[in-house]
Amino acid sequence: MTRKKFITATGFLGLSTTFSNSLFGKGKKEKAPTKEKIVLEHEGKQLNCLGDHQLIKLTGKDTGGQFTAIYLDNPPNTQIPLHVHENEDEVYKVIEGEVEFTVGGKTTLLKTGDAIFLPRNIPHTWKVVGINNARVHLDIFPAGLENMFEELSKLPAGPPDIMKVASICRRYKVKFV
Repeated sequence: MTRKKFITATGFLGLSTTFSNSLFGKGKKEKAPTKEKIVLEHEGKQLNCLGDHQLIKLTGKDTGGQFTAIYLDNPPNTQIPLHVHENEDEVYKVIEGEVEFTVGGKTTLLKTGDAIFLPRNIPHTWKVVGINNARVHLDIFPAGLENMFEELSKLPAGPPDIMKVASICRRYKVKFV
C-alpha cells in the first residue's frame, strides 16, 4: 500500500469512527476497553432489584460505557411498572418463557427467540406471563443503569418505599408514568 493510499484509508476510517460515535449517541469520550472479558454461564453479579432477579454480566466498566448486559430469570407475574428512560435504549431477547411488553399503549406477547427494541423516551412495561419462569437477555445502551439497579437492590426487603424508589430512579433519569 502506498503512503497516499494509507493516509486516505486511515483518514476515512477516523472520520467514519467519529461519525458513527456521534450517530449512535456516544457524545462524550469514554475510556475504551483494553481487554476482553469472559463471563461464564453462572458468573456475574446477582441482584434482586425489587423482585426482578438479575445477573449482571457486563457493566460500563467492562465496555467503556457503551452498554450493559444483564440476564433476567423471573417467575410468572413478575412485572415492572410503566416507566420512561431519558438516556437509555434497551434490547430484550427472550431466551425462554413468555413476556408481555406494553409500549406506547400497545401490548405484545414475546416468546422464546423473540426480541424487542425499546428506544428512550417511550413509556414501557413488561410482565412475565404463562406458567414458567422467563429467562431474558437485556442489553442497555449506553451503560450506567446497572448502578441504579445496584442501589435499588440494597433497599430493605418487604413492600418498597415508593418515594425512595422514585428518588433513586430520578437520579438516573428514569421516571414512572
